[in-house]
Amino acid sequence: MDLQSRLTDFAMYGAEWVMWLLVALSIIGFAIALERAITFFRSRDQVSALSADVKRLLQRGDLDAARTRLARSPSFEARVAGAGLAQAGAGPKAVEETMIGAMQLVKLQMEKRLAFLGTLGANAPFIGLLGTVIGIVRSFHMLETSAGTMSAGLMAEVGEALVATAIGILVALPAVAFFNAFQRVIKGRLARADALGRDLLSSLPAA
Repeated sequence: MDLQSRLTDFAMYGAEWVMWLLVALSIIGFAIALERAITFFRSRDQVSALSADVKRLLQRGDLDAARTRLARSPSFEARVAGAGLAQAGAGPKAVEETMIGAMQLVKLQMEKRLAFLGTLGANAPFIGLLGTVIGIVRSFHMLETSAGTMSAGLMAEVGEALVATAIGILVALPAVAFFNAFQRVIKGRLARADALGRDLLSSLPAA
């Protein structure tokens, strides 16, 4: 049996499994988006107020209180500043380098599982297109066996083929939207972490 015949036989199973695969992937994608949204919501904080509090405490020379204030904050920005402040005794350069490393770790934490959303958004239409191709092949096979006679079953096969592409697009659109939205949030959080770190550096008491 040649490759074309094998592929044709495979297509005879229909495209329904492709649509169920897309549904399963969309459920996973929604669960990831929900988990990331909850994580970002729970880690929110007023960074401007946090920065003002930390600067005031540092200007008073109260490093312990500044560390405590940062530790109370649930934000990713506070984690970066807190890691740097823990190295205050080693000098400004050590503080800066520590915060750069902490920012990279925080970035990885915030981007956790987002690669799935990006991959789903980029590839769901192609999975749907696979279902369309399978449906079209099956429709041509039915047309051949019916000697060119159009039937309700044949039209249903064509409709199923087109629905597969539509589902692929519908799965991709929210995945891309969530991915882009979370990337903007991460970019903003990292910018605020950098600003908080610079405020911390400028307010550290001279050794």
